Amino acid sequence: MQKTLVVIGVGLIGGSVAKALRKAWKVEHIIGIGRQRENLAQALDEGVIDEGFTDLLTGVKRADWILVSTPVGKMPGIFSDLARVVSDTCVILDAGSTKQDVVAAGQACLGRHFSRFVPGHPVAGAEVSGCIGSRADLFQGKAVVLTPHDNLDKNALEAGRTFWQACGASVSLMDPETHDRIFAAVSHLPHALSFALVEMLAGRPDAEQLFTFAASGFRDFTRIAASSPEMWRDICMANRVELIRVLTQYREQLNALLDGLSREDAEALFNMFEKAQLARKSWKQERQ
Repeated sequence: MQKTLVVIGVGLIGGSVAKALRKAWKVEHIIGIGRQRENLAQALDEGVIDEGFTDLLTGVKRADWILVSTPVGKMPGIFSDLARVVSDTCVILDAGSTKQDVVAAGQACLGRHFSRFVPGHPVAGAEVSGCIGSRADLFQGKAVVLTPHDNLDKNALEAGRTFWQACGASVSLMDPETHDRIFAAVSHLPHALSFALVEMLAGRPDAEQLFTFAASGFRDFTRIAASSPEMWRDICMANRVELIRVLTQYREQLNALLDGLSREDAEALFNMFEKAQLARKSWKQERQ
């Protein structure tokens, strides 16, 4: 590992990477770049970063490593700025939850530095946002998916693998298209549904009464609706083709549920619920 890490976006993921690599003694100096001075000041006070800048061009000139941990909609502009100032040995990584759009933005905007851009998605997080929720063990035992492109330098790929492994993650490789198809179903769809349910209930005249009596089932299902709206707006828009596909499938399932209720078909409901229960139990057992 090299000496200076620059984290663009010192939030949950960026702050946790900084904490993890500092704890592992893999970097000597950490620079944070962000839009909010208050968040940077907090990161400085807590020792997450050693310096903080709101100006990207000033902050990245000394970087050996750069992690772009911002909403994916911001990445094309960031890549364009990076192409102007980063060194020819700097390794650039990202932590975006979509990959086809991020790889395309890197290819379009990074110029000659694209060969040292290692796209990745840390499959770890929480409903909290900002540096206040970051922790050094966030990636311990969690998956990080790297989606290498055809122009990626092999040494840069191995450096990216080492980077995430030093954070405690288990690294796997996947092409960007497969990544976006999979995560549309198991991540982007659940978040969209959670946001939609809470927004629907909040708009009802009896919303206060509903939320008063909501219990653990509602809490578990809607926990992720407390996530960053900006981040999830960008994710849903970036992966809209795959998300529309899986939303359409989910709508068909809801129609089947509605049809079973309308026909008072208890057996159809039981069969649907039983299949779901068995699949959920099997998934949980495999992860233990």
